[in-house]
Amino acid sequence: VVSTQSTKAVVSTQSTGGIDSRVRRRFKGQYLMPSIGDGSDKNTRHMMPDGFLKFVVHNVAELELLLMHNKRYAAEIAADVSARKRKQIVERAQQLNIKVTNWQAK
Repeated sequence: VVSTQSTKAVVSTQSTGGIDSRVRRRFKGQYLMPSIGDGSDKNTRHMMPDGFLKFVVHNVAELELLLMHNKRYAAEIAADVSARKRKQIVERAQQLNIKVTNWQAK
């Protein structure tokens, strides 16, 4: 019988370290421990599927930092920003041609 699921690895890249850990002791049927080479490629680390990197923005002034980097970074409005300020940030981002990932929130 061929398994439809590929070999599973621990989701976290941090190795398990408990003295009784079934994963560390490599028991049958457990997740595989992460190896040194299991991390993501340095060039694409933290990159979103659309090719942009996230930059968290709290106000319009921080948005201005992305003026020259709007092809590489996308703004993400912080969770604690009010609806009124969000509206200002989204409007300014459109003027500067900056992508905002969560422009519909609140």
